[in-house]
Amino acid sequence: MGDMTNSDFYSKNQRNEANHAGEFGCTMEELRSLMELRGTEAVVKIKETYGDTEGICRRLKTSPVEGLPGTAPDLEKRKQIFGQNFIPPKKPKTFLQLVWEALQDVTLIILEIAAIISLGLSFYHPPGEGNEGCATAQAGAEDEGEAEAGWIEGAAILLSVICVVLVTAFNDWSKEKQFRGLQSRIEQEQKFTVVRGAQVIQIPVAEIVVGDIAQVKYGDLLPADGIFIQGNDLKIDESSLTGESDQVRKSVDKDPMLLSGTHVMEGSGRMLVTAVGVNSQTGIIFTLLGAGGEEEEKKDKKAKQQDGAAAMEMQPLKSAEGGDGDDKKKANMHKKEKSVLQGKLTKLAVQIGKAGLVMSAITVIILVLYFTVDTFVVNKKPWMPECTPVYVQYFVKFFIIGVTVLVVAVPEGLPLAVTISLAYSVKKMMKDNNLVRHLDACETMGNATAICSDKTGTLTTNRMTVVQAYIGDVHYKEIPEASAINSQTLELLVNAIAINSAYTTKILPPEKEGALPRQVGNKTECGLLGFVLDLKQDYEPVRSQMPEEKLYKVYTFNSVRKSMSTVIKMPDESFRMYSKGASEIVLKKCCKILSAAGEARVFRPRDRDEMVKKVIEPMACDGLRTICVAYRDFPSSPEPDWENENDILNDLTCICVVGIEDPVRPEVPEAIRKCQRAGITVRMVTGDNINTARAIAIKCGIIHPGEDFLCLEGKEFNRRIRNEKGEIEQERIDKIWPKLRVLARSSPTDKHTLVKGIIDSTHTEQRQVVAVTGDGTNDGPALKKADVGFAMGIAGTDVAKEASDIILTDDNFSSIVKAVMWGRNVYDSISKFLQFQLTVNVVAVIVAFTGACITQDSPLKAVQMLWVNLIMDTFASLALATEPPTESLLLRKPYGRNKPLISRTMMKNILGHAVYQLTLIFTLLFVGEKMFMIDSGRNAPLHSPPSEHYTIIFNTFVMMQLFNEINARKIHGERNVFDGIFRNPIFCTIVLGTFAIQIVIVQFGGKPFSCSPLQLDQWMWCIFIGLGELVWGQVIATIPTSRLKFLKEAGRLTQKEEIPEEELNEDVEEIDHAERELRRGQILWFRGLNRIQTQIEVVNTFKSGASFQGALRRQSSVTSQSQDVTNLSSPSHVSLSNVLSSPTSTPPAAAGQG
Repeated sequence: MGDMTNSDFYSKNQRNEANHAGEFGCTMEELRSLMELRGTEAVVKIKETYGDTEGICRRLKTSPVEGLPGTAPDLEKRKQIFGQNFIPPKKPKTFLQLVWEALQDVTLIILEIAAIISLGLSFYHPPGEGNEGCATAQAGAEDEGEAEAGWIEGAAILLSVICVVLVTAFNDWSKEKQFRGLQSRIEQEQKFTVVRGAQVIQIPVAEIVVGDIAQVKYGDLLPADGIFIQGNDLKIDESSLTGESDQVRKSVDKDPMLLSGTHVMEGSGRMLVTAVGVNSQTGIIFTLLGAGGEEEEKKDKKAKQQDGAAAMEMQPLKSAEGGDGDDKKKANMHKKEKSVLQGKLTKLAVQIGKAGLVMSAITVIILVLYFTVDTFVVNKKPWMPECTPVYVQYFVKFFIIGVTVLVVAVPEGLPLAVTISLAYSVKKMMKDNNLVRHLDACETMGNATAICSDKTGTLTTNRMTVVQAYIGDVHYKEIPEASAINSQTLELLVNAIAINSAYTTKILPPEKEGALPRQVGNKTECGLLGFVLDLKQDYEPVRSQMPEEKLYKVYTFNSVRKSMSTVIKMPDESFRMYSKGASEIVLKKCCKILSAAGEARVFRPRDRDEMVKKVIEPMACDGLRTICVAYRDFPSSPEPDWENENDILNDLTCICVVGIEDPVRPEVPEAIRKCQRAGITVRMVTGDNINTARAIAIKCGIIHPGEDFLCLEGKEFNRRIRNEKGEIEQERIDKIWPKLRVLARSSPTDKHTLVKGIIDSTHTEQRQVVAVTGDGTNDGPALKKADVGFAMGIAGTDVAKEASDIILTDDNFSSIVKAVMWGRNVYDSISKFLQFQLTVNVVAVIVAFTGACITQDSPLKAVQMLWVNLIMDTFASLALATEPPTESLLLRKPYGRNKPLISRTMMKNILGHAVYQLTLIFTLLFVGEKMFMIDSGRNAPLHSPPSEHYTIIFNTFVMMQLFNEINARKIHGERNVFDGIFRNPIFCTIVLGTFAIQIVIVQFGGKPFSCSPLQLDQWMWCIFIGLGELVWGQVIATIPTSRLKFLKEAGRLTQKEEIPEEELNEDVEEIDHAERELRRGQILWFRGLNRIQTQIEVVNTFKSGASFQGALRRQSSVTSQSQDVTNLSSPSHVSLSNVLSSPTSTPPAAAGQG
């Protein structure tokens, strides 16, 4: 199915339609054209063609109340006729395509050409014996058999190139596969509520068929197109389709069209699904993009969107027209900044590459000069035409040595190590309940300095239970008996709770014996329904008497109202409205209260103040959320103006106030302690009142009594950070945030303001890295603004998950601590790898360079160098990048953005080990033949057989690397390098495997590897010298780093370089920026970059999720230049802060991230 292209998909559906059109009263085409209409047009069309929505239901053989029967044959038939709710993803790249991409690597191409020239020349024998006198005297030593074997070196280089290419391609392929797996896992997680056979069930989005009755509610991302058939107060954000940021109000008689990919911002209701998959509005645009993408790819090789599995379930639709500033925030889904690590690595790789290039160029020049001077000036040989091939062969050999130096110098294993490390971490983080959506979030998390967490569900268990109540003038500290309450009051209370809560919220019997009853739906409402059950009453009969269809008007809960109200029609035609919400808000609107006798008496402002003091504050100080339940009666005529909310939601009569407890999760205090020890400040941002919030913060250990900290309410926070004109000032935020620990009664905008304020602050010398948790639709802006956004997997809405980087599958704060641990581990793994890699680089380059200068031949041959390159790059990155994290990672402060990748300690280790290795190799090179009593391998002629001398050097070199790999496991100067080595089986396997292959190469490699077999005692010496590395490591660890002031650190990101201007929104071309910088310099060192590029493509795919975002991102990066719209929810506060305001602070990213 996945391989089917969209056009096949269409034609196949068209054929099916012809066969089946008779079975249902309307065809797929009709429904598709119907869904393209909007507003009144649509209403008219429905009236003309079908009569009303009931008519469409009849034709689609479904019931608006009971839904589809849900039998398998019926569902199957619907899938055949109307298609599945699935958009075929683009085909992944085949293995061959990846091989072809790996071959594009400039250094490899140069090597291939050199090898082919060398091969060609080895088969070319000039006529006559003239060539005897051509070369320098040494050439005479060649015997016939050796001349025959001249082709081996060329062939061996070609072979090793093929090896490198296959390994690279395989790595890319398995990465791609992992990400697709992850993508599909994310998709399967998305479920949607439908009614089938009168039962409300949740099914995976892909299972939805045309004719289903789906229940939509606040926070949903609509998975298919449909027609609104019943509901209340439904408002939809259609900006992803239209680019209009205003919310669209849906109603059955004015605008019933609901489109896939749009977000429900308010209200709830039911819709009849009319188009799924490729026939839905999202699908049609995907199809166009899919077709457009193919052509574009031909034109533009760099079109990065080809990787994306355009699986629609995950990604909401981005605007087709490219819209205006608002949909940029959606199109530029991921963070603007290159992740810290990528930035540092790219920079480091560029530096190393340049150095390697210079070294290799000098090597070649010296070799060529020496040879020509020696042959033509010193020995005064004339240049004879028949000798040309022989000279060319020498030059080719020199060229190959030069290229090999370059190959070894460029650490192309770096990007590989990063990817392996990240991919490994992501896989393991799944087990720790972290579903990572954007790869680099995992590494950013290791640098986090602040976490702004929600309270409900993250720090607490999100199992709400009413534990105190104030009813009929009495404050009950525990649930009262039903008999203690006036019967009228009780009846009112039960009705108010049962009717004025979402009908999807219920309490079900426990799954296992002895467990707690299951709470389904909104947890606060579950708490209230639980209260009804505790009073030995039942809410089901009330609901069945007043089904959802009969509710007259519903004002759904939103962050502005902070209350929910439902109006019903009484038997005598009058109206009654039930209301519930945050007690301080609802009580302000109450003017009466029910007394113990169940009669309403006047409730004056001073009574209210007394109640706040005597009832609400004591409840809040126990960490309870207080909810007030009230009602109001309206006459039947004149009918009130329901749209005038201020008048309606007033003059209420208070029935009761309840205190709901949401216990702190048992593992949270320990997790917060770990965070604080690791140098991370935890702040709590909640909508609850300040006393409740403070009580819970103390229980969690976020604040300790007696410390200097701030707990503010949203209003007060806003008053303090705004100037007289009402604009937010960064200096004012800087005065507050360092001490702020609890922000209560905060709106989503406050949360966003706080996060932005902390990130933009220049108050500390390190820029703060902020993680945020969120679950509601309105948390989207803050989640996007944060460096790492965590969405709740269970309680989170689709919108929040969409904006996040990591989804916490168990909604638990302690999983965040695990994410920090993994993030730090990634950073350390990369540093370990760097430490190992750079030692090898320094040594190999210097050996090849000096060897070439002094003995006219590199002691390490091209093929040997390629093998070393393979060990130190691919294998070492696997071995060192998969170290499991330990708790000790949480005992140090975060590294911060400007800490260099290579610390002083690491620099000490790199240089120290390089000194040891170079000393030994040069000793072996110049006096080795005397020590081992063997022939010298220096100054050997062109095709001479491999010497034991050089084999020993090669073998010792590899042994030293193997033992140094064990040293590289620790980077903070620890003594015990074997600590926990058996916890990492991959590491052990790789070290032993490399050792085994090395034995095979030396003993049986022969001519291709320029090796001659060694005796046992020579092997023992090689291993002994290798073991010396471990001893030497201890010596180095003894030298205090503080003494070595001269050591420079490398790989630092300075503040100004954090984002070059043009990279602000060309995130897609992220690495091309570095390429441009290089092309100006030298094209050769492309290699490292090329690999990084592939990595980043995959990472970007993973970040952007769907293929077509690539296309949109290109359009959007043009418009969204440099404004940051801080608040999109209320136009009155939109403040555009210009990027250039302060040169050092990180410029705000593209427009409308807020």
